[in-house]
Parts: sequence; C-alpha cells; structure tokens
Amino acid sequence: MNGTSAHKPGAELRRGRLFRVEWPTLALIAACYAFWFWAGAFLFPVMPALALVLMGIAVALHSSLQHEALHGHPTRITGVNEALVFLPIGLFYPYRRYKHTHLQHHADERLTDPYDDPESYYRALTDWQVLPSILKTLLRWNNTLLGRISIGPALMITGFLISELRELRAGDRQVRSAWLQHLAGLLPILPIISLTFGIPLWLYAITSVYLGLSLIAIRSYCEHQWSERPDGRTIIVENSILAPLFLNNNLHFVHHKQPRAAWYELPALYRARREEWQRMNDGYVFRNYFEVLRAFALSVKEPVVHPVLQRGEAETRPEMIADQAFRPRRFRINIHGGATAPIPAEPKHE
Repeated sequence: MNGTSAHKPGAELRRGRLFRVEWPTLALIAACYAFWFWAGAFLFPVMPALALVLMGIAVALHSSLQHEALHGHPTRITGVNEALVFLPIGLFYPYRRYKHTHLQHHADERLTDPYDDPESYYRALTDWQVLPSILKTLLRWNNTLLGRISIGPALMITGFLISELRELRAGDRQVRSAWLQHLAGLLPILPIISLTFGIPLWLYAITSVYLGLSLIAIRSYCEHQWSERPDGRTIIVENSILAPLFLNNNLHFVHHKQPRAAWYELPALYRARREEWQRMNDGYVFRNYFEVLRAFALSVKEPVVHPVLQRGEAETRPEMIADQAFRPRRFRINIHGGATAPIPAEPKHE
C-alpha cells in the first residue's frame, strides 16, 4: 500500500508534465495564423503591397514557431505540436523534413560540417572544385549579409528541392511521407491564398514567402562559424528589434545549450549567466544585428569552403592547410556587451 501511494504522486507528476501547455506559445500560434488571414482577406483588397509585406512577416514568425514545435513546444505531445503548425503558409518546406534536418543540426560536435550538419553553409573542398564559376560567384555573394538576404532564399529553395528530388527518386520512405503530409497541408492553403484572398500564387511566392525567408536569413546568416571548440561555433546576438520575430533565437548559443527551453525563457536564462555564456562561446557575441550589418553587409563573413573539415587529402594531412588555417572570429567584449574588435584566436593546445 505504501508502495502504491509512493508511486502515485510520481505518475501524476509525469501526467501533469505530459499535458502541460505553454500558453504564450499557443496564443502566439493562433495570433500568427489570424494575422496572416486578416492581412490576406481584409487588408489585401485595399492595401495590397502592405498586406503582402505583413504576410511575409507572418511567414517568418510561422517558421520560428515551427522551430519551437519541433523542440517540444507548446505541449509535450509531438503530434499535437505538429498539428498546431501544420498549415504551411511558407509553401516550400515540409515540417517533418525541417524537423529531421534541424535535430541533426543540433549535434554540436558536428556543427558546420558540410556533410554532417544539414544547415551548414560551408562547402567541401572537393565539391567546390567542380562547381561552375557562376555558382561559385553566387555562393561567395551569399556569404555577405546583403547577399544572404537577396539571393539566399532562391539558392536555399533550389538546393533543397534538388536534394529532396534526389531522395524521392532513391525511394526514401521518410522523405516521401513528409512530402505527402506537406501536400495535405497545401490543399487548404493554396485555395485560401488564390481564391479567398485573390492573390496569385506566383505573386505570394515571390513577395510574402521570399520576404519571410529573407527575414529568417538575417538570423541564420551568422548563427554559426567554424571553431575547433564546438562551443565557439554558435553566436549570441544580445539585443534586437527582430528578437520577437525570431522568438529570441538570436540568443542562439543559449538555445543550443538548452534546446528544450521555451522561447520566452531564453532572455532570463541569458541574463542570469551572461558573462559565463560569453566565456563559453569564446566571445562570439554581437550587441545587435546592426553590428552584423556594419561588419558584413558587403564583406564575406567566412570562406565558402570549409577551412578544416571535408577537405579530402588535406584533412588527413594537416600540414597541407597549415598556411590556410582559419581563425574563428572571436571578439573583445566591452562593458556593454558589444563586439568591438576581432582578436586572434588562441592556438589549439596539444
């Protein structure tokens, strides 16, 4: 009897956690869809340009909410979370494919690897060497912030769809299932856009969807860099007017260290250990995205070719790339937390 009574509170606690709902996230999901629908149904007929811009903001927010859902929010029930962000107002990316690749990306020891990190913008040396010159030029421009915003979404969509077609032709059942689920979500969305809103699908795709992806690209542009220490590969952008749109994922290092923390918990987690977080990630810190813009608007942040990993023969013979060794971007932190000046990376200790 005592064993039963001792077990019961634990079972109730587990059930309570299972059915716990994060109401701020749930409310934001509802608000995102409502805002998107209002802009399309009521604003577009009278102010079409503004409506398309606002719908683009909704697309970006929806992407951030999908990111929350795949990390176990706003409930602890996977199917419920997926259903809440199921409708693909961003059109191009199946939620389940995003979830699969993003959770792979969270293996911090493989961050930035051209093959093992699905979200890496680096290319393997052998792949780079066979690319056409025009594509090399585009990829270099894509490594500037203005390039990432302007051509980044087009390159990303094209590369993603080519990769997915390759997987589908190879008979990958998981990929096929994800796309079937995605197409089911498009069945109501496409008629709503074209018939209810009266927006041509091509116009919605090249304006609202593209804008939404460009906004997200501001965040993802500098999220990661190569560093020999995995903790030095992930950024902290302390403050930004875009933080609500990114659901505080500008504090990206904190998110990688505590991926189950809800978006509204991240600022307090960062403030509580600010100096420690900055030491842990080797000072890869910017005060805001304006600093990122000033530094990299037209300047390449990093080489396209990964400086260390996946370099073929050079990877097994470090002396071949000793003269080309890439130094991770580390910053001297001033009293306000801003990134003031690059300082040399410390050499690897043997």
